[in-house]
Amino acid sequence: MKISVGILAANQVNFFLNGEYICEQTKEILSGAFTLKAETLSLNSSPVNLPLTFTPVNEDKSDFELADVVIGIDFHWERKEKQCFKGALHFIPENGLLRVVNIIDIEDYLLSVISSEMSATSSLELLKSHAIISRSWLIAQIEKSRSLVKQQISNYHYNRKSQKPENENERIIWFDREDHSDFDVCADDHCQRYQGISRISTPLVEQAVKETCGIVLMYDGEICDARFSKCCGGVSENFENVWEPIPHEYLTSVYDGENTTTDLSDETTFKKWLTNSPNVFCNTTDKHILSDVLNDYDLETANFFRWEVHYTQKEISQLIKERLSVDFGAITDLIPLERGVSGRLIRLKICGELREMIIGKELLIRKALSRSHLYSSAFIVEKITENGTIKGFTLKGAGWGHGVGLCQIGAAVMGHKGYTYKEILMHYFKGAELKNISDE
Repeated sequence: MKISVGILAANQVNFFLNGEYICEQTKEILSGAFTLKAETLSLNSSPVNLPLTFTPVNEDKSDFELADVVIGIDFHWERKEKQCFKGALHFIPENGLLRVVNIIDIEDYLLSVISSEMSATSSLELLKSHAIISRSWLIAQIEKSRSLVKQQISNYHYNRKSQKPENENERIIWFDREDHSDFDVCADDHCQRYQGISRISTPLVEQAVKETCGIVLMYDGEICDARFSKCCGGVSENFENVWEPIPHEYLTSVYDGENTTTDLSDETTFKKWLTNSPNVFCNTTDKHILSDVLNDYDLETANFFRWEVHYTQKEISQLIKERLSVDFGAITDLIPLERGVSGRLIRLKICGELREMIIGKELLIRKALSRSHLYSSAFIVEKITENGTIKGFTLKGAGWGHGVGLCQIGAAVMGHKGYTYKEILMHYFKGAELKNISDE
């Protein structure tokens, strides 16, 4: 099964063809360094037309390099990298820019994904787990998109939808992967990290994909829309509390330990939980485990199981104004109104001297309270006052990410404790089953 992955969009793309590639438009066999410019639509000063495709003559002996690929878009680890890819290189127009698309077999795609989402040095059982959930998620998204097209609603978008009509006093929005009309998935965190073959550095990655080839998570006859985040903070969240309000039985809250259930939707219960150190899988500071599961730029993020962020009143007032494009004046309070079962905020009331507004769901809350994205929406608010005057706010939180589905840190610990990939998956995806669809 071939898929198309959107890598980057730019005015100018510098790329290098290692090995022989056929230019499908001119039928020339090319290799070496090239520059494609959107403004003049020229390839190394020669005029070309889009779409433009370069297909390897021998896939086993060819790859292509792209300069200045942006990763971690809008997150605090955003940066540019030179990346190398297998498969075909495809250029299409996109809003006056050049869109670079990689056409590649799904199993080769997964080799990079599980090495990009985590470290390629992860345990074999964790790599197998991630290969299965990444394969399941991808196929589920492709099937959903195709179903929407068949229903003649291909302009329907899952990346931004309101639970109720937005008004000036309430903004309830959930964000999901973008439905890309010109390719199946993008290469960044908005879909799944796909950072080329340079991340594939251990034989275990190839073994994990090969030994799970074609295996997906199924529930009630359908491939699971499998989700994952870095660290749930001890309790995972229900799907409908983060994205569209449609419950997914296999994506319900899980206590990230053994034989315990915990509902943290109550404010008092969540605060008590937050200030303790529960015995859960993802509560680890083991540097060996963390270095196995986290890539180099992820390791720059410390203290994610429990964390604190401090703002002066001036800082948070300016931040919220910029992030929401709404002037609240000086912020006087942040009031939690509704939490999910993991303690993640679904609705937060922002109070200012000029106006008040209720915002949600979790990602909009995270976006509003950080220059990039707050670690999670599972936090409590403490006001800092002096002689009755508000000086600032402290946010004390738990976890890293939306918290739905597999907890990568928790799964890493499970792998090191000797759990199999099947046990890891059944822990996080209750009621799901494994099925090999490669022969169907």
